[in-house]
Amino acid sequence: MPFITVGQENTTDIELYYEDHGTGQPVVLIHGFPLDGHSWEKQSAALLAAGHRVITYDRRGFGRSSQPTVGYDYDTFAADLNTVLEKLDLRDAVLVGFSMGTGEVGRYLGTYGSTRIAKAAFLGSLEPCLVKSDDNPGGAAPAEFFQGVSDAVKADRYAYYTAFFQDFFNLDENLGTRISDEAVRNSWNVAASGGAHAAAAAPLTWGTDFRQDIPKIDVPTLILHGTGDRILPVESTARLFHQALPSADYVEIEGAPHGLLWTHADDVNRALLEFLAK
Repeated sequence: MPFITVGQENTTDIELYYEDHGTGQPVVLIHGFPLDGHSWEKQSAALLAAGHRVITYDRRGFGRSSQPTVGYDYDTFAADLNTVLEKLDLRDAVLVGFSMGTGEVGRYLGTYGSTRIAKAAFLGSLEPCLVKSDDNPGGAAPAEFFQGVSDAVKADRYAYYTAFFQDFFNLDENLGTRISDEAVRNSWNVAASGGAHAAAAAPLTWGTDFRQDIPKIDVPTLILHGTGDRILPVESTARLFHQALPSADYVEIEGAPHGLLWTHADDVNRALLEFLAK
């Protein structure tokens, strides 16, 4: 299996599992919590059919990648992405992040610039800043909320995932129509296979402030979000993000939950392919 080494913990290499398929302009897909690169399967198929080269990788701690106990912050995540881009020598690439993966996209562009990057897409974004505070009254929740999520994961991450996916996919609305029991079970299994440390550390990164990264985004950008998102509410994320980056293409998918890559795949793929074709 293909791996890229991004660092070390003590004497052990930290390796990221990746897949690289197709030809054409490279599109790098960066997954959300608590999944892995295979969560992009519906988008990967559409992108490959449209003639793109598609690269996915599993974030440290998740999927088939190493499960270290260090490096769970967006500076490190962006450095990992930079290593992937350099090792594969990707140029004129499109970065597409979903949920937690939008943090890598924003921090990468804010730190490393756009020399290798042609376009960027933020699907179900964290940006601009989830923490509600005096200088960010539109944030989704106070800082203590994210510590509470981490604590819940530490107490019983398996029970947490069951509850999490209820709201990730809005199962009360979509189960049996837009998503099957089997697909939900697969997501739970993928989540459970990730590292325990990574699972508890990840929520502490969700409150990262990306407001200083946004002005440095200088490539054509797509911001896409579901209006039914219960994990990252659109009014605290994508709408404020678009205000901060008005040059971006902006798409809301009516009623779509956070897990819209699966439940509303056709809508997502249509918007993404239209953006890439511009």
